[in-house]
Amino acid sequence: MGLFTSDIKTMEDLFVHTLEDIYYAENQITKALPKMASQATNPVLRQGFEAHLQETENHIRNLEEVFHLLGLEPRGANCPAIDGIIEESDEITGEVGDANVLDAALIAAAQAVEHYEITRYGTLITWAQELGYNDCVAALERNLADEKATDRKLTELAESRVNSDAVH
Repeated sequence: MGLFTSDIKTMEDLFVHTLEDIYYAENQITKALPKMASQATNPVLRQGFEAHLQETENHIRNLEEVFHLLGLEPRGANCPAIDGIIEESDEITGEVGDANVLDAALIAAAQAVEHYEITRYGTLITWAQELGYNDCVAALERNLADEKATDRKLTELAESRVNSDAVH
């Protein structure tokens, strides 16, 4: 079967499936972040990954709140997209020998993850509003705000230092 299963017949079903997707993704990210932090040679980048791990754990709690508001048990649905992004990150970072280039690669990989999360949370917020799940919106908006802030921090770090260090 394709991206979606035959169990998705309504917008409510699609919303829950997407919620399960990002729940799975956030849990996979908690497994990937410690490795990324250990690979980072730039101390600011390393600290950023460590801080984002704590944020990601909060994101999981926020998602669990949404599940409970919907009267559902939290569960994940396999997310080939996040699995692919993490796998690609592992492949690329495993091939980089220069520490400065590795930091640039780690930032690029982290931003791919952030952009995926930003799309998912934006979609979920819009659908929650359309479906009248207004009590779920705040938790999703908190996660979206964190993801956007992390993306901005990664961009600032890349542009202020890491990319130029990798080039020289």
